[in-house]
Amino acid sequence: MIVLLVSAAAGVFAWSYTYAFANPYPHDVPIAVVGTEDADHGVFLAGMDEALDMSFVPHRFATYAQARNAVDEQTVFAVFDEQPGRAVVMDVSSASGASVAELLETTGPKVGRAVGVDVVIRDIKPSQKGDPRGLAIFYVTLASVVVGFVGAIQLTVHASALGPASRIGFTCAYCLLGAFAIAAAVDWLLGALSLPFLQVWPTLALAMYVASTLFLMFFVLIGRWAILPTWAIIVLIGNPASGGAVSWPLLPPFLRLVGPWLPSGAAIGAIHTEVYFSGHLHSLPFLVLTGWGLVATFVFCLIEYREARP
Repeated sequence: MIVLLVSAAAGVFAWSYTYAFANPYPHDVPIAVVGTEDADHGVFLAGMDEALDMSFVPHRFATYAQARNAVDEQTVFAVFDEQPGRAVVMDVSSASGASVAELLETTGPKVGRAVGVDVVIRDIKPSQKGDPRGLAIFYVTLASVVVGFVGAIQLTVHASALGPASRIGFTCAYCLLGAFAIAAAVDWLLGALSLPFLQVWPTLALAMYVASTLFLMFFVLIGRWAILPTWAIIVLIGNPASGGAVSWPLLPPFLRLVGPWLPSGAAIGAIHTEVYFSGHLHSLPFLVLTGWGLVATFVFCLIEYREARP
């Protein structure tokens, strides 16, 4: 049984990541449009939409300031500023999604030349210098969730006599210390990201705690097979759907739908906003992480105390 499960897991693992990352394709990319609206600009927008297979969702704003705020709120990925005459300034935001920005930077000039419109491209929110591809946040989140549930496995195996309160206490301890080590390594040691440390540290610790308590919950529910659903939620589905390696508009529809509601996606959403859009925090990713953690902790403690009752 173990041989068959491991073999199947290998295939599913490869399928999941290849499905998400191998050939990313745009789906419903929200953009902001401002400025002079005329036939030439309409031809350019239509050309961009055709080049990307009808994947744009344009939102027209009265002023550039409103469009720029929409970028900061992460509701659009770029601003198309229609200038007088045959010109468009395309403002991309690598911090919002490096893969989407790269796609727009590549496609925009080609379409502009084809329809006779001058295209100027600016990156109004670039990724940090040490992380030009925008992958560091994905890696630190991956480290936190994987080490989190591996730590829970080790604690279960090597400290099985611990009661539920003690187990939760030690879990909190290694989550806080582990998250500190991850953030310190990426920021202070490598300098890959300049982190708002006091914001990112507890968020990473919460992500690690959620992954840990997920395993503990499944362990009291199904015993030694707990690794299977934990691995599925965290690694097989959660990481590809997180939007960290490939921006969410480029993910397949199913992964785009479930990603923000899974621990990895919520953690990346929260940390990404803390690093690049700290003045525009959203409550949803923090609520998702807190919800997973509370439910998992409650189920674990409830069953443990019930079984310990004489």
